[in-house]
Amino acid sequence: MKDLANLGKFEDPNLTAKGEARAKVSLTHPETLWFNTGTLCNITCTNCYIESSPTNDALVYISADEVSDYLDQLETRDWKVREIAFTGGEPFMNPACVEMLERSLARGYDVLVLTNAMAPMMRPTVQASIADLVTRYGAKITFRVSLDHHAAAVHDAERGVGAFDKTIRGMAWLASVGARMAVAGRIEMAESEAEAREGYAALFAAKGWQIDAFNPGETVLFPEMDESVEVPEITTECWSILNKHPEAVMCSSSRMVVKRKGAARPAVLACTLLPYDPQFELGATLEEAERDVSLNHPHCAKFCVLGGASCSA
Repeated sequence: MKDLANLGKFEDPNLTAKGEARAKVSLTHPETLWFNTGTLCNITCTNCYIESSPTNDALVYISADEVSDYLDQLETRDWKVREIAFTGGEPFMNPACVEMLERSLARGYDVLVLTNAMAPMMRPTVQASIADLVTRYGAKITFRVSLDHHAAAVHDAERGVGAFDKTIRGMAWLASVGARMAVAGRIEMAESEAEAREGYAALFAAKGWQIDAFNPGETVLFPEMDESVEVPEITTECWSILNKHPEAVMCSSSRMVVKRKGAARPAVLACTLLPYDPQFELGATLEEAERDVSLNHPHCAKFCVLGGASCSA
């Protein structure tokens, strides 16, 4: 059922509820190609935007060969992508995760992998492979760890009792092998952004980790993604009113590949944040995914345009 807070809004891809022209975004400068490795995760979080869990396989494991096919398409379409990024679920649940990282790195791309740094990453065989990749590729690979808050109690309220300590152990191991780390936190769990960054800075300093809490690219604090909150629709006039530019919105520079349960092949989506909304599925190939994206979802307004957030590094 459509949420009452935005009743009547975000229904027409071309017009807002008031009949104004809806803003659209062109793929003007592709920088990041995302792969969702599958929605299975080792934990169930309270407010996971993609509903990852130990049982949700709505997005199934993508294979290394399917990833390679899209890496080939990047060259065919001449996308000037600098970064290949992996998200889930928990990417290290996918048995092919390390192979996908390896293939992307071998082609010269920067690689970003989002992880909770818990049990799937800490299996001895996975640790050995990660240590090898870090030795060979160094700062070309970044592990962005989900650390919702710098205080254990707040983090654990979202991810379960003991989750904070497990993630901290995983981060300590990553640091011990010289891995480049970043952190993803959540604005709604923070006292204020300034206080949150101070808290993260104190934690990183205490642990001796080389993560800059005041650099938004290294400590990413994402705005709340709550569809029950009323948000304005973005019209073509909003760009000048808000002094924003379409080129700053994530769908101007990235796409995400997913494989749906039961599908014969993967699909390309406009955005990492909208894996289940069919209007944001652009086709099976990168060529098909080069078309414009209508900002026809509350996340487009709150997260991207008004929040100014991006999932990329």
